Amino acid sequence: MSLAPQTTAHVRITDQSWQQGRISGEVRAADYTWEFQWQFRKGRLQVSPSLGRALILEPLNRFLERSDYQLEPGGNYQFTVRAKF
Repeated sequence: MSLAPQTTAHVRITDQSWQQGRISGEVRAADYTWEFQWQFRKGRLQVSPSLGRALILEPLNRFLERSDYQLEPGGNYQFTVRAKF
């Protein structure tokens, strides 16, 4: 039985505004680095640059939805993506 491929994604929260309903940060996985802004009241996640965005968009969204109240500016977090980048 072979194990599914996995990549660890590292998330750093750079800014958070509960009043504006926004969390911003950076996510790194393998050789990729993206900036993101999650507007949680609108359910909108923006990730840039576009290179490799399809790989991280859905797993990052799930992570943010699951962890939103625990995330703090300056905090470093990680989650596992079931894909090899």
